Order: sequence, then structure tokens, then C-alpha cells
Amino acid sequence: MSTIRRKLLTRILERVAVGLVLLDLVLYLAAVRPLDTLTRNEWNRMTATRQHVQKLENEVARLEDYQRDLPRTLKQIQAFQHDHVPPRRRGFSRAARLVRQLTEQSGLQLAGVAYKLNPAKNDPLERMGIEVNVAGPYPNLLKFSHALETSSDLILLRDFTFSPIEAGGLELRLTADLYLLP
Repeated sequence: MSTIRRKLLTRILERVAVGLVLLDLVLYLAAVRPLDTLTRNEWNRMTATRQHVQKLENEVARLEDYQRDLPRTLKQIQAFQHDHVPPRRRGFSRAARLVRQLTEQSGLQLAGVAYKLNPAKNDPLERMGIEVNVAGPYPNLLKFSHALETSSDLILLRDFTFSPIEAGGLELRLTADLYLLP
């Protein structure tokens, strides 16, 4: 082969090679790169969907457990209410009896008791406020407040204040809520 032909063939091959490189670059930018981005976006969407589905499956499993345990839980709530929450019609007498018994057991002097039914109707249980004033030595006052708080009735102590009295002891002013069945 002659040199001119060789040079011509070399130039043609160089141009074809450059053309192929340019074609490859155009195909990469026009097809491969957008497809890669699209694939990556779809993969991320699929992963997010899987995580969301897993979260919903966990929520469904939790709700199924709740639904399965609901009858047993309702029985436990009813048993608790029967044992620890008096009906409204017996609430005042039960509270009075409890305060009187605990006062006698603690060796305290009952200075006064007041009851007030809370008129709120949006709660499942009614609250009856109890305000008790008792006087005596400090250990007996602690014994009284502890016995009231740990009684079998559903009572929540709200506030208590100690103040000295003339006889040398202390007076305890205690407010509590007794929960009642409507």
C-alpha cells in the first residue's frame, strides 16, 4: 500500500473512531444517564413504599393485637371499677366512712370534712372533691395521708398543707378526688 492510501485510511479510521466516541457520548447523555436517573428514582420510590407498607403492616398487627385483647381488657376494667370505684349514689357515704375510719386508725382529731361533686360530664368517671382537716402529731398525719392515698378506692390526693395549731401539734388540710361511677 502506498503512503497516500495509508494516510487516507488512517484519517478515515480516525474520523470513524472520533465519530464513534461522539456517538457514544451522545448516547450516554441522551439515553443511559436519564435511564440511570430514572432507575435510581424508581428504586428510591420503591424503597420508600416498602418502608411505608412495613410501617402499615406493623400498625395493622398492633391493632389486631389490641382487638384480640380488647374483651379481656374490658373485663379487667369492669372488675377494677367494681372493686375500686363506688357508684355515685354511695360515694358520699363511702367517702365519709373512709375518712372517719382512717382518722380513728391514725389517732387524729377530725376538724372538718367537705364534699363537692365536680359537674364535668365529659369524663367516663365523675370526680367528687374531698377536703379534710385533721389535727394531731406529724407521724399520725403522715400515716393518715398514706392510708388515704393507698386505700382500695380510686382516690387521687391533690394538695395538702401542714400548719401549726395552738395545742402543739399540726393541722393537715388535705384535698383529694374520689372517682365515682356515674
